Amino acid sequence: MSTTEIYSKGARIWISHPEKIWVGAQVKEYSKKALLVLTDDNETKELAVKSDDDLPPLRNPDILIGQNDLTSLSYLHEPAVLYNLQVRFCQSKNIYTYCGIVLVAINPYCEVSIYDSGTIWMYRGKNMGDLDPHIFAVAEEAYTKIEREQMNQSIIVSGESGAGKTVSAKYAMRYFATVGGSSKETQVEKKVLASSPIMEAIGNAKTIRNDNSSRFGKYIELHFSKSYTIIGASMSTYLLEKSRVVFQASGERNYHIFYQMCAARKTLQHLSIEDATEYNYLCDPDSIIPGVNDEKQFDETSNALLTLGFTQKTIDDIFTVLASVLNLGNVGISEHGGGDNEVAVISSNDTYLNCIAKLLELDGNELRRWLCNRKIVSMRETINKQLSSSEARQSRDALAKHIYACLFTWIVAHINRELITSTEAKHRFIGVLDIYGFETFEINSFEQFCINYANEKLQQQFNNHVFQLEQEEYFKEGIEWKF
Repeated sequence: MSTTEIYSKGARIWISHPEKIWVGAQVKEYSKKALLVLTDDNETKELAVKSDDDLPPLRNPDILIGQNDLTSLSYLHEPAVLYNLQVRFCQSKNIYTYCGIVLVAINPYCEVSIYDSGTIWMYRGKNMGDLDPHIFAVAEEAYTKIEREQMNQSIIVSGESGAGKTVSAKYAMRYFATVGGSSKETQVEKKVLASSPIMEAIGNAKTIRNDNSSRFGKYIELHFSKSYTIIGASMSTYLLEKSRVVFQASGERNYHIFYQMCAARKTLQHLSIEDATEYNYLCDPDSIIPGVNDEKQFDETSNALLTLGFTQKTIDDIFTVLASVLNLGNVGISEHGGGDNEVAVISSNDTYLNCIAKLLELDGNELRRWLCNRKIVSMRETINKQLSSSEARQSRDALAKHIYACLFTWIVAHINRELITSTEAKHRFIGVLDIYGFETFEINSFEQFCINYANEKLQQQFNNHVFQLEQEEYFKEGIEWKF
């Protein structure tokens, strides 16, 4: 069919819009140099057409709108994809849509009742496409392939920051824990699920775009026996955002665990924890998360730690270290002298420094000394250099970030030891990758560079995988196709 026939009078098209991004329109008149159209908003516009590349994308027939698989559309381009997703989400409340082997998920930013155990078993044994699109269908596809094809599987959860990746990964884990559950007393699946509230407490925070944003990446491998029950798991973490410990942008919060501890300070009286408004490292303590009870979350975190084999003594030690990090931010560092002779000074009566020394059983004088001094070691001598107040504050913040990062790593290592509950060798595994989404802020740091670079590499891997599979299908049909 010629271009003239396709874009004849009455043809339905999409044209770009400065606010709505895309708006529907109908062709009123077509010539080789221009296209006269009437938009759905009853605006008449003339579009310049220098070549076929300037022609606007065509709209799909109404009968195809709302399809649960985007590959069923006659025209698959940006406006068609966005409109189909909009119709499914706004009119039918469907948050999931297939695009071939890919599941597209829209974050509803509210609780939806489609993840109960009954729904899990509804998808068990079904092929993708038999039921409505769902994260459980993707999980079932992976589980079926390790059973039937004896091949390890991985699920990549990708998207921009705030898209709901962590929640999707969590529901995939819940599916595997349910269908691959064992009757052993260890019940590793319970420990796998218990790791989520712990990692969210120490690794998630409120950002401008997401109330529960993962500030680290994680890859979890679920290990299955020859009978395809879960016998263990392991977790790898990447790119913890250490800078958040000492600074957060306006409207954002530090890691959840700090607010949980402040809310539960009556339970933690022995740590002398104060209200969140008293701590410098909690830059915006009044930035609450609607619908979240930090004190209740603290209880869930504590119970999850017990489930993962942490003793009460160890849990108390974890909270002690975290309380020390909070106190570090309040240690007062003043100036003494001026100009080139200016040096940092911490009062021997500093309440917060003395609290840290007590909590960590340190010598307060030594702690004060090394917050204000730096040791320089050369081949021949060792020099102690006094720091300026600015340098001392940087040193203090660096110490806080280092302590938190070491504690985070130690907790992950302990969880991994607890998740290996069987001496039986793993037969197959399913991996779930939940990593940062692409992000850009008013002030971007090296961490944003690393995050976005990782996302670019992940997207390349995704493209190669998806298009390579498509290319193989073309080869099977004897059709030449290169990308």
